[in-house]
Amino acid sequence: MDGASVRLRRADAADLSYVEERLEANGLPSRDVRSKPDCFYVGYDGDERVGVAGVERYGSDGLLRSVVVEEDERGRGYGTALCAAVEARAASGGVDALYLLTTTAADFFADREYAEIDRDAAPEAIRRTTEFDELCPASAACMTKSL
Repeated sequence: MDGASVRLRRADAADLSYVEERLEANGLPSRDVRSKPDCFYVGYDGDERVGVAGVERYGSDGLLRSVVVEEDERGRGYGTALCAAVEARAASGGVDALYLLTTTAADFFADREYAEIDRDAAPEAIRRTTEFDELCPASAACMTKSL
């Protein structure tokens, strides 16, 4: 499915278990979801949940978190649509650049114009996040995209 689209809804208290379950099922960090609930979104196609994504904002920089598509919806363009939607939301909120860490999806993000950088090149506020400091291994690729 080319041209998939999603509608984002900020995760509310009722969605946090779903966000945690999706992250855990995909081997992604979930320990801090409840301490940062306003960072996460649920993506919908119509009334169906198709995935989750998150952005933590630090001034004009943002940390892209945990883009996950429901397993039975993969390969239909929802990952790209989720990325585009959270990028647009971040940009409209004043974020100029997004950063991320990944151990498994560097090619996916490179196809979406993210460039790999040295982890130490990320802004200090991004490097101090729980994801950089504790949750993701040093071997994770660090990537960035200007919005």
